[in-house]
Amino acid sequence: MLIGNATGCTSIYGGSAPTCPYTVNDKGHGPAWGNSLFEDNAEYGFGMNLAITQRRARLTDVIQKVIDARAADAALIAALSEWLEVKDNANGSKAAAEKILGLLPDASPNALISDIKANTDLLVKKSIWVFGGDGWAYDIGYGGLDHVLAMGEDVNVLVLDTEVYSNTGGQSSKATPTGAVAKFAAAGKRTRKKDLGLIAMSYGYIYVASVNMGASPAQLLKAMTEAESYPGPSIIIAYAPCINQGINMDRSQAEAKAAVESGYWTLYRYNPLLAMEGKNPFLLDSKPPTKDYKDFLDGEIRYTTLKQQFPEIAEVLFEKAASEAKARYAYYEKLAKL
Repeated sequence: MLIGNATGCTSIYGGSAPTCPYTVNDKGHGPAWGNSLFEDNAEYGFGMNLAITQRRARLTDVIQKVIDARAADAALIAALSEWLEVKDNANGSKAAAEKILGLLPDASPNALISDIKANTDLLVKKSIWVFGGDGWAYDIGYGGLDHVLAMGEDVNVLVLDTEVYSNTGGQSSKATPTGAVAKFAAAGKRTRKKDLGLIAMSYGYIYVASVNMGASPAQLLKAMTEAESYPGPSIIIAYAPCINQGINMDRSQAEAKAAVESGYWTLYRYNPLLAMEGKNPFLLDSKPPTKDYKDFLDGEIRYTTLKQQFPEIAEVLFEKAASEAKARYAYYEKLAKL
């Protein structure tokens, strides 16, 4: 796994010391992590993808030459041939790579075999991920993100959506919902939250998911697995509780669950592979709201501040926000029934 991480909250807890959220398996294999500028993280991760794709294409040519020239014994040629068939499949490439690595030490030396030995790190398919927050994905880095997703390459994006510029002081972003109080929106944001997922779905060939760990860890894991295995671009938008939201961070997962139960956040997956099978690619994973939307708002300081300072405005904006949430869920229901 290779990770390009935008500067921000995710890079702070992703690359901190002495603790680190990443580790290796029993073979010493694990993720390679790099921190990009805030503005160009999508391009940074895309560059990783281009480099790996080019290097693997060259390795493929070398392996094909070994096979064509019979420049190895029968067992190694069989293993190399198997790799060519499964090189773009994660588990398949891993199994084929183990066979090749077991045979390479005994292979008769020649220039082609030496080339393969120098690039064995490329035998297993790489999982390329781009991590960042909503300030990057919805706003400042959106142009780059949109471009990278539109290219059709196998790049995965994870957006941690705190609905505000968390790392720089809590400024309003296009991810900030109607009625929320933030810097530059002291009297409540007047416009609705940008639907990044719906924009990505409009391309038709991008895997898209909206997830929430507190509400459904199983749905989150399913989305991550589907996104990684999808042979094209993917974006996962994850609800991220944040201290700037004015909540008790000791109960952040419970608050996240309440966001889904009230209809504030919706769980779904859009898988283009289903469309290729003649099925509806959109899967609505959220059930209809079971809790009151406004009660959820009353539990967060970013909303109660507006009620305290501008009660008349709050009443109007909260009603507008509730209507927008209801309409959003109704629209997703229609997509699920197509």
